[in-house]
Amino acid sequence: MTMKKIIATLGLLLMLQTAWAIDLHDAKDQGLVGEAKTGYLAAVTSPASAEVRALIADVNQKRKEQFTEAASKTGATVEQVAFRFYELAVQKTEPGHYYQDSGGAWKKK
Repeated sequence: MTMKKIIATLGLLLMLQTAWAIDLHDAKDQGLVGEAKTGYLAAVTSPASAEVRALIADVNQKRKEQFTEAASKTGATVEQVAFRFYELAVQKTEPGHYYQDSGGAWKKK
């Protein structure tokens, strides 16, 4: 089996396992989550559903791991890495999706 087929198979299994859960792009499209000024994902409005809170927790755990790894490789702090990620995430935010400005207010791009 080729690597491409293995990845596709794993992706399909993951989709089937989490078919009930909202995905990140859908949550952003619906205005439920956005890029927080901390570099992490946050709920745009409160209270967020359990499904949205679970998505945020999952994404943020993965981000924290990536930020920690990048910080250890570069000598930067986790906070510096997270802030740089935030800057890049805002640049890549799609029209209609939300991000926090430097004051913490939600803005729709």
